[in-house]
Amino acid sequence: MNRRLGGIALVGVTAVLLAGCAGGGSGEQGSSDGAELRVWLVGTDTPQDARDYLIKTFEDENPGSTLVIEEQQWTGLVDKLTTSLSSNDTPDIVEMGNTQAAAFTSTGALVDLSDIRDALGGDDLLPGFVEAGSVDGALYAAPYYSGARVVFYNTAQYQQAGVTVPTTLDEYVANGVTLAQSLPGVSGVYFPGKDWYNALPFVWENGGEVAVQDADGTWDAQLSSDESLEGLAQVQELMTKASLAAKDGDETEAWVPFRTEQAATLSAPSWAYWSIVADEDKQPTPLTDALGYFALPGKDGGAAQVFAGGSNIGIAAKSKNVDLAKKALEIILSDEYQSILAENGLVPAKTSLGDQVAAATPELAAIIADAAANAKLTPASPKWADVEAKGLLQDFFVKIAGGGDVASLAEELDTQIESILNG
Repeated sequence: MNRRLGGIALVGVTAVLLAGCAGGGSGEQGSSDGAELRVWLVGTDTPQDARDYLIKTFEDENPGSTLVIEEQQWTGLVDKLTTSLSSNDTPDIVEMGNTQAAAFTSTGALVDLSDIRDALGGDDLLPGFVEAGSVDGALYAAPYYSGARVVFYNTAQYQQAGVTVPTTLDEYVANGVTLAQSLPGVSGVYFPGKDWYNALPFVWENGGEVAVQDADGTWDAQLSSDESLEGLAQVQELMTKASLAAKDGDETEAWVPFRTEQAATLSAPSWAYWSIVADEDKQPTPLTDALGYFALPGKDGGAAQVFAGGSNIGIAAKSKNVDLAKKALEIILSDEYQSILAENGLVPAKTSLGDQVAAATPELAAIIADAAANAKLTPASPKWADVEAKGLLQDFFVKIAGGGDVASLAEELDTQIESILNG
């Protein structure tokens, strides 16, 4: 999904976890009857129906034991996981962003799930998320859910401004500027400065990359390449000319200004649909009748490469209830639980359930499929979580939103990324 992180020193994830989890990860810890199983879920993406199902099913199947869900926040999650997974007061099951998984699977912080891989879904599990949660062929963090970003738009505002659904990325940018100029007090495209998830597609579509690994194993950061700079220039144009979002704001609850018609366009994970069409009290919003959606267009048409949001989920190596935790994880990966996620717009962890996504809106389901087919992840380095945790991308795009020199900022960021990935 996805993922908003706070600060942590580069050496924090690896050094702390290696020290705290030495000898862990075997999954041989006992599970006692009458235990309390602690499950960390992050943010509000997991719907209440799924949470209720997990608690009831687990407690029905394991009499005398209880399951408690402790909701965490994306901000500062890597720091908190690093500390908690190495402590003796660790939660039993933890959710983490798909781009964070490698930091924890490679340090002994999680239990090897290979013995229950088939029970969790086997070959039906999302391949890219399995890869993100595996080390040397062993699965440590199973896929939890996925969700590609799609573009939501206000059909009435588009009509008022005289723009139509764009077919290329250039048209998307031009539309955003036109909408902002035509609709005073309205963001043509809602684009807060810290929203690097929606910025990366502009880099990729123009032929750029964040970082690539050379044959000798070293990482070469490439945000300062000519191709990447073309995409970053488009991002800056949207942030400075099309968006009224806070220059230092993030994408948390970005659907609020959109559903209140303070923004004409919003690129967001597919599951944001449900927050757009109903408020916190599940009452329909006025926008419902004017809501449209499309896949972010590519540079030359078609669907753009978008950021593949989503989460992995695993069992803490220091859990005292590994056997019970495995039973709970099997419920989380069951067809019944995953179908609840699908009904709420999340792409389930099993490919066989993909056609259930947003079943109430077939058009949106088709657009999600197009977007997901072109989704892309960040560099596959165990140290990438350190890049995110230090907030380097957030800081970079805040400066771009403030009108900073893109080329010099990109060179500086490349140096920082290489220092971390090659450190």
